[in-house]
Amino acid sequence: MEIGERLALHTFRVTRADLVRYAGASGDFNPIHWSDRHATKVGLPGVIAHGMYTMAVAGQAVLAWAGDPAAVVEYGVRFTKPVVVPDDEEGTEVTVSAVVKGFTEQGYAQLDITAMCGGDKVLGQARAVVRLR
Repeated sequence: MEIGERLALHTFRVTRADLVRYAGASGDFNPIHWSDRHATKVGLPGVIAHGMYTMAVAGQAVLAWAGDPAAVVEYGVRFTKPVVVPDDEEGTEVTVSAVVKGFTEQGYAQLDITAMCGGDKVLGQARAVVRLR
């Protein structure tokens, strides 16, 4: 990896079925993650993915770039926009890209990550530090 290098783009499909499975695993059964009626009642455009699910999707790209889960030294994001998931078989797509911004004193790569859905940046200040192979 070199400073300025763009890492491979990763695309993830997110469906309502994914949200149901995540709710079961996480215990977060907030109806904004499965009911259009509840989501629109609170001012959302529709059912949205759990923020931590969106973070995990981007984390899958970080793991792919690092090559080993143990190589991920740091990972953090801020949630900037919800991922709206339509009630169909297609769902939506989240694309995740990254640029190598620098290296730590230990020689670990510092990544600036961009996660997009429907033309919107859904994670802000998304960064990771990975140990190189």
